[in-house]
Amino acid sequence: MAVADLRRKADPAATVPRTRKLTGPQKAAILFLCLGEKRGSALLQQLDDLEIQKVTRAMSGLGSISNDQVEQVLREFVDDITNGGGVVGSFSVAENLLRNLLPGEQVDGILKDIRGPLKERDLWARFGALSETVIANYLRNEHEQTVAAILTNVKTDVAAKVLPLLGPDKMNDVVERMIRMEAVPNHMMKQIEEALQADIMNAGAQPTASEQHQRMADLFNKLDRVAFDAMAPALEESVPDSFEAIKAKMFTFEDLAKLEPLDLARVMRGMPGNTLPTALKGASETTREAFLAALPQRSRDMLQEEMNGMGPVRRREVGEAQTLALDYARTLAEDEQIRLPLNDDDEETLY
Repeated sequence: MAVADLRRKADPAATVPRTRKLTGPQKAAILFLCLGEKRGSALLQQLDDLEIQKVTRAMSGLGSISNDQVEQVLREFVDDITNGGGVVGSFSVAENLLRNLLPGEQVDGILKDIRGPLKERDLWARFGALSETVIANYLRNEHEQTVAAILTNVKTDVAAKVLPLLGPDKMNDVVERMIRMEAVPNHMMKQIEEALQADIMNAGAQPTASEQHQRMADLFNKLDRVAFDAMAPALEESVPDSFEAIKAKMFTFEDLAKLEPLDLARVMRGMPGNTLPTALKGASETTREAFLAALPQRSRDMLQEEMNGMGPVRRREVGEAQTLALDYARTLAEDEQIRLPLNDDDEETLY
């Protein structure tokens, strides 16, 4: 196909026969989708930035195209596309095609305009960052088609956690609608985003009891150990149930004993100076045994001798050493070098 023909397809004003109300850029987008990423990228190189933007915008909102429409639009390419198969255009397909061709900054500039204003992108990011329980409660009273449109716009890991919370019947209905969904009309998407914008701050401002407990657990993990131990008896008396739930979510030095032996040994090897023996001096006998058991015999004997030779250690020094050990363990976990133990009532790794 001549480049001039492709330019006419990418230009909405071009006098190209239109089938079933497809625009010129939409026809050009179908061509690129049928050619595939490699050949489509080579052809895309012969267009200028404005033409690339028009084709990419059309591709990102193309949706499902029937076999008949593909055959009509690409009649001149039947030698390459003998079956005239249907195609599906999406933002991810358009992005992959561009990144195989253009520099990252140029691709980001084109996609930025297609995605829409920063405010809208922030909206979906903020909505997806809410707890799955909050999102599910928000969606539970919405129409299934609206729920499908919303979950199509959030990250797949978020949608996967939210769907089961909707109940089996609604979940099945929503999933079927997501599978069949084509491009959502702009005016409908605008209404959905406006509703989310109006409600998202109120929804996010009311954490669940579990979320509040986790927040307090994170706070207590960072609190000076002496201060925490001083206030604990009063909290156990005034809010016993909540305090127990918070403690269950806390990740303490004693929890390091639950690490796999190889992970625990990695943590110990990275602890500087006398941090490890100081931390273990204030630990329970069970915890000390778990730490020692994760080491080779020679290292175990050396650590035991170092602890025996330290004499009494201040409680504050123990707390500081244990905090350093916890911080280092979290750093290793964030770098995916170790896996922290799970809470009994939580399926997510604590960091």
